[in-house]
Amino acid sequence: MDPLSIASPAASHPIRRTIARARAVERKRRDDSDLKLFALSFTAFFVCFYTFLL
Repeated sequence: MDPLSIASPAASHPIRRTIARARAVERKRRDDSDLKLFALSFTAFFVCFYTFLL
């Protein structure tokens, strides 16, 4: 067992026990990954093709 971890919640600091635990907010994900992949691929192709012309 890790000596830095607290075995029970009662052994923690009193102020820490009174503070509410923060929870992560679940974000809604938009499904635009295909559009982003297309834009990235198109830009990469354009940059490569343009450098060959120079």
